[in-house]
Formats: sequence, C-alpha cells, structure tokens
Amino acid sequence: MTKTLTYLLLMLLTILVGTYFFITLCSECGATAQQEPEPPAQAVVPATPEPTSYPFAFGDGIFSVDENDNYNFKMSSYDILMPLSEKVAGRIADVQAFMEANPNKALNITGYYTAAEENPSAYPNLGLARANAVKNHLASQGLDPAQMNTMGKLMDDMVDKDGTFLGPVAYGIAEATDADAADIKALYERIKADPLVLYFDTAQASISLTAEQRQKVADISRYLDKVPDASVEVVGHTDNTGQAATNLRLGMNRANFANDYLMKNGIPASKINTSSKGQTEPTASNATEEGRTKNRRTVVTLK
Repeated sequence: MTKTLTYLLLMLLTILVGTYFFITLCSECGATAQQEPEPPAQAVVPATPEPTSYPFAFGDGIFSVDENDNYNFKMSSYDILMPLSEKVAGRIADVQAFMEANPNKALNITGYYTAAEENPSAYPNLGLARANAVKNHLASQGLDPAQMNTMGKLMDDMVDKDGTFLGPVAYGIAEATDADAADIKALYERIKADPLVLYFDTAQASISLTAEQRQKVADISRYLDKVPDASVEVVGHTDNTGQAATNLRLGMNRANFANDYLMKNGIPASKINTSSKGQTEPTASNATEEGRTKNRRTVVTLK
C-alpha cells in the first residue's frame, strides 16, 4: 500500500471519527438557544408612613419652650389624653409665669384636624375644639383665658399612631393690640343681635347644630374667655301643647340640656345661667305646626 493511499485512509478515518463525536456529543449545538425566562416582578409594598408628631414648642425671642411631646388626642375626639407627659406638664408653670409677667402678650393655639375625622363637638371644626380643650386645660393650670386665642386648621397630611394623633396642636406668641378690644365689642353686639337658637322636637331635648350655629357657639365661647365677668343666658321655651306647668318643666329640661352641652364643649358652668319661660313667650302662632315648631326652642345669648 502506497504512502498516498495510507494518508487518504487516515484522513477518511479522521473525518468519520470527528463526525461520530459531533453527532454524539453536539447533537443540540444547532438548536436555537433558549433565553432563560425573567423572574416575575416583585410587587412593590409601600412603606408604612411614620406617625406625625408635633412638639410643644413656641417662643418670642425672650422666652421659649421646646419639648418633644405635646397634647395628644384620639381620632375624631377633642378630649385630651391624660396624663400629660412630664415634659409638657413640667413647662406649663413656666408658660404661666411668662404670660402673667407679660399681660400684653397673647398665646395663639391652633388645633389640627383631618377631613376624614368626624366632628362630635359644637365647634365649626374639630381643630378648633381641640384648641379650646388645650386652652381650658392651660386655664385650669393658672393661665388667663383672656390671653389665649384659639383657631382650627385642616391638616390632611397628619398620620395617626394606632388611632391617636400625637400633638395635633401648634402654638405662637403674639402682641395684643387695640384692634383686639374693638373686635370683642363687635362680637358682643353681633351675638346680642342674632343669638343662638336651638330647636327641639316635641317632648324631646336633642341638639343638632348647623354650621352657622356652630360658629355662634365658638363666638360665645370666645367672648366669655375675653371678658372675665361675662355670662351666658340659656332660656328654654315650649309650644302650648299640654299643661302650662308641664311645659315650664319641659322648657327647663331643654335649658339644662343646652347647659350640659355647652359645658361639655368647654364653657364653664359658673358662666351659664339657665331658666324656663315654658309656653309664655311664643315667637309664632301655636295654631299651626310650623308655628309650634318655632316655639319649641332654647335661646342662648349673652347677659
């Protein structure tokens, strides 16, 4: 066998062996490469927002308070959660001493609330009711209510902590002005000219206030705070259905109910005078149901 033939046989053998191994070991080499599937996207879980917390902090450049705590309230409530923290309670005496030494100063108190909350108070909004609750507590600790102003402010970005708002109250110190005295005089004239009138169903003593009536409660409360010797008159009236003696008692029940309602909303009992006129002072004819409805009322005004 010649060398040439030998080389040809070896080359053929090499091709055959290579083909065998290609078919055996690389049978999938020509297959289309399959892309690994991407893992499913993970759902983004929003982070739980941190509760909003406002401090018991204010000042005027001479005196300042800055405590990382405050008056706290449950959602849809204007009742202060007690006891107060030691931080806040420990500074109230300092605030009282400063305000007493500076009678020309006023402490502004702004209560916050959210639109999602219910307003169980007699005030136009829950923030004002909270501010009044703080004012009343400070007054019980010796601060003069005449040196405090209350306001309410919508704060929808507040975040509660397990149903409790942490310090939804802000403070500021301002200078008292002559305009304040003129405003109080105008407030008195407005209340006397257009008193708060509460209407009742027959033989019932329940109260449901309109927005206008809520503002009148706020005005009366403010006037009583600013004028130390001022008081409010609460007089119950009825229609002429039934006996006169019974109606006199019913009128008194309505006056007392209104008295309790005002007290619950922060007006001191010492500033409320109650009485009943029964059926003796109708404002409309008792011959019609419309007239009788107008006569079943309690009138709240300044003395």
